[in-house]
Amino acid sequence: MFYPRPRHRPKGFDELSFYAEHFDTVEVNSTFYGQPREEVTRRWVERTPAGFEFSVKLYQKFTHPRMFRERIAGALPDDTRGNAAAIDALARPNAADLDEFRRGIDPLASSGRLGALLAQFPASFKNDPAACDYLEALLRAFAGYQVAVELRHRSWSDSIGDTLGLLNTFAAAWVQIDEPKFRFSIRQNFLPNVQGFYYMRLHGRNVEKWWRHEKSEDRYDYLYSNAELKEFSETAGAARELVKKLYLYANNHFSAKSVANAVMIKRQLGEPIDGAYSPEFLEHFPDLAPIIPARTSGESDLLARAEPARPRRR
Repeated sequence: MFYPRPRHRPKGFDELSFYAEHFDTVEVNSTFYGQPREEVTRRWVERTPAGFEFSVKLYQKFTHPRMFRERIAGALPDDTRGNAAAIDALARPNAADLDEFRRGIDPLASSGRLGALLAQFPASFKNDPAACDYLEALLRAFAGYQVAVELRHRSWSDSIGDTLGLLNTFAAAWVQIDEPKFRFSIRQNFLPNVQGFYYMRLHGRNVEKWWRHEKSEDRYDYLYSNAELKEFSETAGAARELVKKLYLYANNHFSAKSVANAVMIKRQLGEPIDGAYSPEFLEHFPDLAPIIPARTSGESDLLARAEPARPRRR
């Protein structure tokens, strides 16, 4: 819905370049499922303007060992699946994995286009001595990069002093998240913990489908209202006065709702609304019409050019 329909796309249309006309950063999710490759990230740089930044999610082997272990076990021949020791060894990150990830993101880092590395841990990652040791080792391995750590289990906020002490030692940002709250969900105050940068992710509040859903994307089927977003835009506005750089990403990507909410947040923060939007997008989100002016004569029939909204005279 955000991108023009395939039959309406001009020759040579590129989704990443189109996205970069609207926003100045993107959070890369594909690197969670496979290690980044130099030739791919180099092309990302070439397809986006100077100043555009990529925040990159760490490969799942670094943050979701159980998921990665199950993936390995499922790919092995039947007669080797019972070898738990061998599977565990394969599932543990090693120096070669670190080197491969660093090589993959080098085109971004060397060009000044790398934002933060996102270490997104699952809700099952609880605060205990083993987890703390692992997190410390991971932060040490990625020293020299901006690392944002997303923790979801309440045990981390229940021991907030120790958690902050660990993250602050490595100048890592504690990712501030909005998502449905359950008994063991992390509690946060949305304050920045380091001066280097701030990282916020909005996952939506679809309580009913958070744990029970037919498709994983159903979890993120949620559109924030202007009133709900006001809290985050005000927080972001205050936080960016305290840090060198702020990253705010909407992860409620179902049916382009993240794009709609990102536009709303930019409006609330007084940021310019850049780029072109399809008529289908504006029809689906009619409340954005006053924010994204309709196209003028001479513009493409396929897209509506967005300009910074001007105050209306009364």
